[in-house]
Amino acid sequence: MRASKIAYKPVGLAAGAASGAMAGAAFKQTWKVLGHDEDAPDATDEERTWREVLLAATVQGAIFAVTKAAVDRAGAAATRRLTGTWPG
Repeated sequence: MRASKIAYKPVGLAAGAASGAMAGAAFKQTWKVLGHDEDAPDATDEERTWREVLLAATVQGAIFAVTKAAVDRAGAAATRRLTGTWPG
């Protein structure tokens, strides 16, 4: 295993935890801005419509995917700066 991959492991783990927290906070704020309740609906919430449940899932998925990609990319770039090689 290359040194850059080894060096990236702890960075990737920490980045993953941080990106999850950041994405959760971003989704909560986005959901409020969209004019919905404080909490996003659960898929099994009987009082919520299909439209609202699927909209929440779509928005949440997009935010989590973009946040994860941005944090992973930044971590890989930082590893490259430290080791001189890309960790992929």
